[in-house]
Amino acid sequence: MSERLGVRKTYKLVLNGAFPRSESGRSYEVLDAAGALLANAAQASRKDLRDAVRAARAAQPGWWGASAYNRGQVLYRVAEMAEARREELVDQVVAAEGVERVHATATVERAIDRIVWFAGWTDKIAQVYGGTNPVAGPYFNFSIPSPSGVVGVVAPAEDSLLGLVETVMAPICAGNAVVVLASETRPIPAVLLGEMAATSDLPAGVLNVLTGRLAELAPVLADHEDVDGLDLAGAGEMRADLAARGAGSIKRVLADDPRDPDAAALRRIRAFLETTTVWHTIGQ
Repeated sequence: MSERLGVRKTYKLVLNGAFPRSESGRSYEVLDAAGALLANAAQASRKDLRDAVRAARAAQPGWWGASAYNRGQVLYRVAEMAEARREELVDQVVAAEGVERVHATATVERAIDRIVWFAGWTDKIAQVYGGTNPVAGPYFNFSIPSPSGVVGVVAPAEDSLLGLVETVMAPICAGNAVVVLASETRPIPAVLLGEMAATSDLPAGVLNVLTGRLAELAPVLADHEDVDGLDLAGAGEMRADLAARGAGSIKRVLADDPRDPDAAALRRIRAFLETTTVWHTIGQ
């Protein structure tokens, strides 16, 4: 009797709350840390990226329009789903990064804890980054933080799950919608997190996960005029070129190391916030 061949999964994109293949029909092989075939992943096209930006733009006002408390509940639900699938995430981190299981378990647990941490920030952003300003006159003057809009993220490869959480959850908790380019060589943890988010309470289009060739997709993301900000944590040698491309449409650009502790996470939240100043007369 011949040996049975396992059925290799082809991981799809996460786009507008659905799981489509690339419109191009392409896929590529994902190898484990030892160089063996692990799975296949959809190879997103430039059209897929444009569709993801369109979905993010449509979803962002509704996400920002929800109460801060509700946004925190939704992100906490993502953490609940990640906790329920913790062992699956551990398996994929071990396979992708070639680390010991004890190390992968610690990484996954920290990633889940970070989602909870970001969930806790949703109703604190206005208090920390907003306030009442003293003015010389019979007026109230308020500074109110609001999201930039659509944020493009180039996810880091080194920490395929934790780095993704740090770069994606910060702008989402601040009310932005995200289009993320997953690690080209280690995309599966990102797709799994995207699946969990899409099947939780997170509105369709708030988180869109694309897998594929960074050299093909990242310049299109940086050039796209309907993208308001870029996090280039995983851009590597492309970082300078992508930052320059982003400047062409006056994008906010961030390129900090996502593995930094809480201070860097707070910078990530702040990086994709705008400040609106509101004046109101006193006594009228």
